[in-house]
Parts: sequence; structure tokens; C-alpha cells
Amino acid sequence: MTIQTVIKENAYFDSVTLMTISTRANELAGVKTAMIGMGTDMNLEVIRNVGLYTPALDHVTTGDLLIVLDLDDQANSEEILQQVNELFTKKKKTASSEVTYKTLDSALHEEPDANLVVISVNGKFAAREAHKALDQQKHVMLFSDNVTVDDELALKQKAHEKELFVMGPDCGTAIINGVGLCFANEVRSGDIGIVGASGTGSQEVSVQIHKYGYGISQLIGTGGRDLSAEIGGLMMLDGLDALMVDEQTKAILLISKPPAPEVTEKILKKLAVSTKPVVIYFIGSEQTERKIDNVTFATSSLDAVQKVIQFSQTQEAETSLYQNPTGATLTAIQQQQAPSQKFVRGLFCGGTLCDELLYALTEVSDDVYSNIHKIPERQLANPDHSQAHTLIDFGDDRFTEGRPHPMIDPTSRITRILQEAKDPEVAVLALDFELGYGSHENPVGVLAEALKEAKAIAKADGRELAIIGYVLGTEEDPQDIHEQRKILEDLEVLVVDSSHQLCEATKTFVKGANEHEQK
Repeated sequence: MTIQTVIKENAYFDSVTLMTISTRANELAGVKTAMIGMGTDMNLEVIRNVGLYTPALDHVTTGDLLIVLDLDDQANSEEILQQVNELFTKKKKTASSEVTYKTLDSALHEEPDANLVVISVNGKFAAREAHKALDQQKHVMLFSDNVTVDDELALKQKAHEKELFVMGPDCGTAIINGVGLCFANEVRSGDIGIVGASGTGSQEVSVQIHKYGYGISQLIGTGGRDLSAEIGGLMMLDGLDALMVDEQTKAILLISKPPAPEVTEKILKKLAVSTKPVVIYFIGSEQTERKIDNVTFATSSLDAVQKVIQFSQTQEAETSLYQNPTGATLTAIQQQQAPSQKFVRGLFCGGTLCDELLYALTEVSDDVYSNIHKIPERQLANPDHSQAHTLIDFGDDRFTEGRPHPMIDPTSRITRILQEAKDPEVAVLALDFELGYGSHENPVGVLAEALKEAKAIAKADGRELAIIGYVLGTEEDPQDIHEQRKILEDLEVLVVDSSHQLCEATKTFVKGANEHEQK
């Protein structure tokens, strides 16, 4: 093992930049592992856990940039360090010009007409920068996480008083006036407005609306904690107010995990006087039967889309859905599997997609575990090891501390894919691949060899491993969705067209396994 450690004092870079650079550094020839981040306690602990800690790191501060590389023994360390340094100075060529400012104050001074600030800095400083933006009468999208609840509440109360938005913290998706922010897909404009406390959930419904030929007016993100009792749904309520008076918006879709009970009542009270139709999808909620004028509850992300497009006044294009595996195909594969194969392992980049499958599988099995399960007894004791039906959200903090989000670097799942393939009890691997702005340029391609090897591992052991894959995206995204799907199809992966279809296909396997056990 050859470890190279570089410390750059007082050299701050935002989390999105560091995620991107870390991903590219890990792709360099001669690099086994690259850990690039600020000198936070959390990042230092991650470096310790992977065995790359050296005494040189003993006195770093949170304002120091850390570059820690595990290199092949034959690698030219000086050359690789030069390549890594170049990643900080070289930007990909774009058609538009780009200006960089060193501080928010200078950016606001030079761009006085800008009305929205996207903030992605260390969580300890994010609230301070967000307050600056609000004081300058700017809306805020707060990508940063690790912002305290007290800071979030103070920011949102100030924003509400100023009639501004604070989308976040930990808000990864928004589409404002046709412009996608952070993780967003290229979808057509239309008359359906979305308010979402769920990043990949918002992406999923916007993509499905696009596939049905309809479009989005605005997609307002709130951050996952907005509907907690502490925050009280401040931005969700303000987002609904904005869409209710927006002339372009004719129908509204609300998506989130189940809010705190008192927040649910606030939302429903507001919607009771809405003059526009609203579709609500509370992921995993059993509350789908309440009768409120102009309000419709949905039971899945796809159900929400199919209901809200009925209220749209304009279909902009023809429906563009793909052919998906039939129940007969799934049953035929299951009949080829060994008797020991009875469990599903879901390895997800998108937390909402993981959640949706989690709730779907609990309908047909009491043996479902996850690192994000709300029931303590069903939380994995060790997220690195599966048991029974296991669903992993690789975007959870446990897996992203000091590392890029899996939507930026999907290769974080490779080791786990091969690990699950070696388990004789695994029948199905369920995987998602997110396209769009901010996501990896070839999310399926970088996992292709691992998927091929996983099938070979099972085959050598006399087993047939089923893999179900969902590519979340549109034909307008920077990545080629047709090419991404074809890579999976060539590997004999069952490719589905929505999160809901992924759930239904996976449930088919579980039902079949249950019936086999009962015989």
C-alpha cells in the first residue's frame, strides 16, 4: 500500500465540487482509492475506517483541504498528484461563459439581478450564507446538509416573512422557470406544478409526467425535514400558495414521506380551499381515503402521475413508454432458480425509490430490512451485511460521509453487487440508475462489468441471478437513455420503466418465493 497525503491549509471547496473531483480522481490510472474532502471530524473518521489515516492528519482543521490517495505500488505518485491538482483547476468546456466569485458578497454585488442563490458549502457555514442571501432579498436553494433544525427553522421563518423560498437544507432537486437545479432531469414545460420534500421522488414524478406527454410549470423542493413537527411544513405550505396563484399551473402534485400528523392537518386545511386540483402522494402512508374537494390521494408515484395528468389542460407530446417485462417472463426466470434463492436485495442511489420498494415489499413479506427502515427492529444491525429481503439506500449519510453521492459516483455499489451475487439465497438484485444534470455521465456503463461478473458468479454456482434495473430519465437528458437501457438489456437485465413497475416486478418474485415455500 502506497499512501500519499496532501494537506492544503485554508483552501475551502464546496461539497459538489469535491464530490465531482473525488469521482474523477478515483478513475485515474494507478489510483486504488482517493479520499478528497475538507478536514472535518466526519471525513477524518471515514479515512480512518478505510485504513488511510496517517499522522500527517493529526492537526488538520475544518478549513483544510485533504487529498489522501492509496496508489498502486508501481504508480508514479508525482504524476498522479499533478493530475489530481489539475482536476481543481480544469473545468469541462461549455458553450456558455462562466464567471467565478470567491465570496457570496462579491457574487451578489456583480450579479444584482440574480434572484436565487444555490448554496453548497459545509453545513456549519451554510446557514450564515443563506441568511446573507435572504437579507439581499434572494431566494435560496440549500443543497448543503448537516444544518441544524434550529438554523433551518430560523431561515424558513425569515424567508416566509420576506415572501422568499428556502428550498432545503439537503434539497437536491428543483426546476424553476424551466431551469433544473442540482439533480434534475430535462423535462418539457407544461401546466403541472410539483412541491416535493423528496429529491428522487420529485425527479421520478417529473420524468413520468414527461413520458406521458405532459409538462412541468415549476418543481419546488423543500428539503426532507420540512414536514417534520419542528419545521411545520413552512416551505411546503408556501410552495402550495405559490402554485395556487401561478397562472401557468393548472394542477398540483405534492410528494413526500408521511408528514408529522399536525403538519398533515395544516396541509389539508390549506388544500380544502384550493381552486386547483391537487394530487397527494405521501410515500408509505395509509391515508388515502379522506374526502376533500379538489384533493386526490395516490397510492404510488405512478398512480400520482396518472391522476394529475387528468387535470392538465395541455398534452404537449405523445406518450413515450417502453415495453416492460411481463409476469410470464418473471415467472419463467424464477422457475430456473435454485430452491435456496428466495430473497431480494435492492441497492439504490435514490432514497425515494428505495422507500417505495420498501413499502411495496412489506405488503407481501414481514421479512424486509433496510438501513432507512422506520421500524427499529427492521433496521439493519450492520448496513454492510444483508439479511432476508434487504434494501439499501446508498445515498444515506452512512455511505456518503467523505464520499461522493452514488448518483455522482455509482461505482460505490460495485463491491456490494458482487457480495450479494455470492449469497446462495439471493434471487433478485434491484437497481436504479439516475440520469439528468448532476448525475454521472454513464451510470449504467460504469457498473456493466460488475453486473456481468455478478451473473457469472451465480451461474458458476448453479444459480440464475435475476437483475431488475430502472433507468430514471428522459430522452432529453445529457446521457443517452436508449444507450443506457441497451447496456442493461444486452446483459439480460430486466429493464422496467418506472419506480412503480420496479416495485411490481420485485413483488412478483417475492410472491413466487412465498408460494414455493408454502408447498
